[in-house]
Amino acid sequence: MKLSDVLIRCLMEEGVDTVFGYPGASVISIYESLRISQIHHVLVRQEQASVHSASGYARITNKAGVCVATSGPGATNLITGIATAYMDSIPIVIITGQVKSTLIGRDVFQEVDITGATQPFIKHSYLLKDPQQLPKIVKEAFYIAKTGRPGPVLIDIPMDLQEEQINYSYPKDIKIRGYKPTVNGHIGQIKRAIRLIKNSKKPLICAGGGVILSGAQYELEEFVQKSNIPLVHTLMGVGVMPTKLSLNFGMIGSHGFNHSNWAIRNADTILFIGVRKADRAIANAGKLNENTNIIHIDIDPAEIGKITSATVPVVGDAKNILKELLDLIEYTDTEDWKKEIKSKIQIKEEIHQDGFVNPKLVIRELSNLLDDNAVIVTDVGQNQLWTVRNMEMRGDRRVLCSGGFGTMGYSIPASIGASIGDKGKQVVSILGDGSFQMSLFELSTLKQEDVKPIIVLFNNSGLGLVREIQRNGDSKEYGVCLNYNPNFIQIAHAYGIDSKTINKKEDISSSIKEAIESNRPYLLEFIVSDNESTL
Repeated sequence: MKLSDVLIRCLMEEGVDTVFGYPGASVISIYESLRISQIHHVLVRQEQASVHSASGYARITNKAGVCVATSGPGATNLITGIATAYMDSIPIVIITGQVKSTLIGRDVFQEVDITGATQPFIKHSYLLKDPQQLPKIVKEAFYIAKTGRPGPVLIDIPMDLQEEQINYSYPKDIKIRGYKPTVNGHIGQIKRAIRLIKNSKKPLICAGGGVILSGAQYELEEFVQKSNIPLVHTLMGVGVMPTKLSLNFGMIGSHGFNHSNWAIRNADTILFIGVRKADRAIANAGKLNENTNIIHIDIDPAEIGKITSATVPVVGDAKNILKELLDLIEYTDTEDWKKEIKSKIQIKEEIHQDGFVNPKLVIRELSNLLDDNAVIVTDVGQNQLWTVRNMEMRGDRRVLCSGGFGTMGYSIPASIGASIGDKGKQVVSILGDGSFQMSLFELSTLKQEDVKPIIVLFNNSGLGLVREIQRNGDSKEYGVCLNYNPNFIQIAHAYGIDSKTINKKEDISSSIKEAIESNRPYLLEFIVSDNESTL
């Protein structure tokens, strides 16, 4: 078989039904093989969007997303998307074309060392040298991307090798020397963790994105209910438990809730589950008590002890370890501790200005009207923080966002990927006027694929979060005003998308209902004051 045909056959063996990509000269053979296959190709309008779309698809389907790009600028355009997926542990297999193998290293047209360029923020990468090894490499790539701590894996294939003929055989099993992720926690460490919890007066659970990646939300809720231990979560942990569950005290971090950050500073024992303990989550919550007992559960041993030391480290899959903990945990009396946390809850008065809408009110109304299994895809900036602080998580709702890397332009392509991944789910893309202009070209992909997300655009004529940081600090406001924003309604109409501008509180609910009932892609532009803050 021709190697490009072998590649497509390997993808089908891995259950791939959708590929996001942008063709070029060095992947012509791959595209010809893709054309005659049963795999659906989604033509994005810029290569970075192919990774973000694959990310949205992967997070909804629990499969590895796949994207394809040509060599040189096509490959380098993928880099931000790859780093975004790496920071949030999203399984993606990236396939890039490369110049002819005989010309590598000679700086020929559209040559770039993409495996070297992505080395700091990719789980693994391959430059194909022996065509006969491709089936083994593809098998390994999917295994590495999906197992342990998930992440992106890249396969770089020179264009001349794509035409080679090989004897095709796809491996059934895979064994990689030195790569054996630990999935079951050490029972001795689990018992030590239980003893610390039993002796604690102020225990706290802090859950992160690892719980969602593991599919351990049910086990976590069972553990919280059985133990009666209060829970807080990180940005990536939004949705680990229903918002209104009495033991859920909300998000920690730079833009988290005051009472949640207070709880993590004053707990005597903290059980971290699937949490990187990143700077914006932990360091900005305030210094932890030096006498606090830390139990850290994570599938990636490199994360344990990286930011704060762990009294009891437990390496393994969150779902498996929570099952073990459930068998051993007992009810804990935390009534006084919960009262202390509740006493720190602050309610800020909200201002409603004429000619503008309050974005927090928009999110709450959206929350009331959306399905219980809706997928909410935020971008980065104030729009993201208004959403995660005000959207009620219930049922099977999911919030997807760029957490670790904070990549603007993520929302629209990721919402397209999520919509393709599960066409039966309601999908909403939430973003600001700055981030919208970083990916508005993907409206064309949205129409092409006949997906129907609702786009909620908060227009405050500026880069709101940067402006807020400047105003709250010692800096003067500078470089953040988007004075020459285009007419977003006309842009939507140019793409054949229904749209509406809302600047009155009374029109919020009816406009959202209209968008939902239209069963079409719909852009809602909400005019927001530049004085609106995140909190």
